[in-house]
Amino acid sequence: MNVDRLFDTLREEVKRSMPPDVSIKDIKFEGPIVVVYTDEYEKLSANDSVARMVAQNIHRRVDIRPDPSGLEDPSKVDEMIRSMIPESADIYDINFIEETGEAVVEAINPSEVVGKEGKLLADLRKESGWNVKVIRAPPIPSKTVSDVRGYLRANHDERQDMLEAVARRIARPKLEGEQWVRVTAMGGFRQVGRSASLLTTRESKILIDCGLDPSSENTPYFGIPEAQPLSELDAVVITHAHLDHCGTLPALFKYGYKGPVYCTPPTRDLMALLQLDNIKLGFGENKKTPYEAQHVRQEILHTIPLKYNEVTDIAPDVRLTFYNAGHILGSAIAHFHIGEGLHNVAFSGDTKYEKTWLFNPANTKFPRLETLVMESTYGGHNDMQPTRADASDQLANYLQQAVEHGGHVLIPVFAVGRSQEVMLVIEELIRTKKIPPISVWLDGMIWEATAIHTAYPEYLNSQLRTQIFQQNNNPFLSPAFKRVETADMREEICHSPDPCIVLATSGMMSGGPVMEYFREWADDEKNWLLFVGYQSEGSIGRTIQRGRPEITLNMRGKPINLKIRMQRETVDGFSGHSDRKQLMRYISSLDPKPDRIIIGHGDDRKCTDLASSIYKKYGIETKAPQNLETIRLR
Repeated sequence: MNVDRLFDTLREEVKRSMPPDVSIKDIKFEGPIVVVYTDEYEKLSANDSVARMVAQNIHRRVDIRPDPSGLEDPSKVDEMIRSMIPESADIYDINFIEETGEAVVEAINPSEVVGKEGKLLADLRKESGWNVKVIRAPPIPSKTVSDVRGYLRANHDERQDMLEAVARRIARPKLEGEQWVRVTAMGGFRQVGRSASLLTTRESKILIDCGLDPSSENTPYFGIPEAQPLSELDAVVITHAHLDHCGTLPALFKYGYKGPVYCTPPTRDLMALLQLDNIKLGFGENKKTPYEAQHVRQEILHTIPLKYNEVTDIAPDVRLTFYNAGHILGSAIAHFHIGEGLHNVAFSGDTKYEKTWLFNPANTKFPRLETLVMESTYGGHNDMQPTRADASDQLANYLQQAVEHGGHVLIPVFAVGRSQEVMLVIEELIRTKKIPPISVWLDGMIWEATAIHTAYPEYLNSQLRTQIFQQNNNPFLSPAFKRVETADMREEICHSPDPCIVLATSGMMSGGPVMEYFREWADDEKNWLLFVGYQSEGSIGRTIQRGRPEITLNMRGKPINLKIRMQRETVDGFSGHSDRKQLMRYISSLDPKPDRIIIGHGDDRKCTDLASSIYKKYGIETKAPQNLETIRLR
């Protein structure tokens, strides 16, 4: 059956599944979704069971939307919605998404928009004709979120063409013959950095992650025959927004890829933020990045965001589901169901199997699981981390010493994840008077990344959500936190005699504003350098962490020799990666247990050590492949 005939068949099945008294104006196919347009949307808006029933009948995701030809002009609807909603709702913004017919009201008090028993929200939908939804306005406005939404609105037609092309590719006729599944290591195996895996079946090719190596700037092995041509990839799946997992993704669009990128909504925004910042840092340090801003914009246009637990077709024989990985905001375990029960494989990305200050622990339950590809960053036999409480006490001790001696404290951090956890701990230490009041400066992308965290509260743990939205106590808005907005401010902080704490990127000291502070403060023994995140082998951070007394840095194109007299300490326990004990406990908690585990994302010794230990303790077949190896899964 060709694609057009399949679409016609699906349209007929949808019509048979819909209530007979509902007028259907059109049925279209957008990426993995079957879209049903109706001019009687208000009949269905209060009944979600219709879409679920249709989806069960046709075995595809279904979205019911108001007929776009009947939608009023957004500017008029904006005015009408605002007139109907009481001032007590405190509306922050109304975002119109024409491709879905949604009018998303952002309000400080969303219950005021919903009204008693949902009556006001129902009236808004009926009067406007739009699918009016309400969300809580983020406490910190995010320029990135606003820019991404605006760019998608401005390029609506181009995105629709892309979604239609993806839908046709997913629906192409299946090939006859023997079915098989293979995974090829394209980067990030027996190393930390440039994570990339190619999942290949008889029908399709899917790239999981597309990172760069922060210590060497090496990219994945794109030139291997299995991955060529890049334009023929069915999909790219990104587990999370750290650059070692997504830092080379825009280059795919530079070299001809025009397909979809699947990730969670916060991952889309965070990776765009970090990729654009990577271009900016490269320009400032006279380093050429493998892509330009236009390629990041193409990536945004081609991204199809998926929430946790949504089962979605991404190829003729592959369904994808994201599960919480507990690592950073929006981080996901990518689970692939291949064929009609042929094989199930999950790529863990980076995981944290512990409830942290920000997130719930990584998911352990799957419908089926034959193969797991997992990380081993702290998989070595002696890689044990202290508890979060112990880490907090250790940080408090170092900060107390530094402040008492009138020193500055420099904490290199990744903008996403560790920054926000360290902020939460410092806020609590100041609020509970465990350390004296002190200015905490945030430099780099930290403030904007924090704003994105507040835009997606559903991805935070329940305790933090309650604290922010019900107890009206947002630790990110503490007056202790101050944003470094200009180079002049940075210069002033560097030369100020007053004690302070600076959280600055980059986390491995491979560049960025952290190096400006380090250059000024390195030779004073009153100052402190505190490492709270992983420092990869070969990175500048790892070299300094090991205690070298002096170092030569290339700053602004000039070599600078620095003597390092400042105190250097490492505060373990803040990592977003599971330690050895947690990794083993994660395996024991998996339901169901996999038949095979493939180990990557760790130094050579840690990969092999963890693989051996899993086999000895659980009897599960394990492999720790080298980059460029291919393993047949089925």
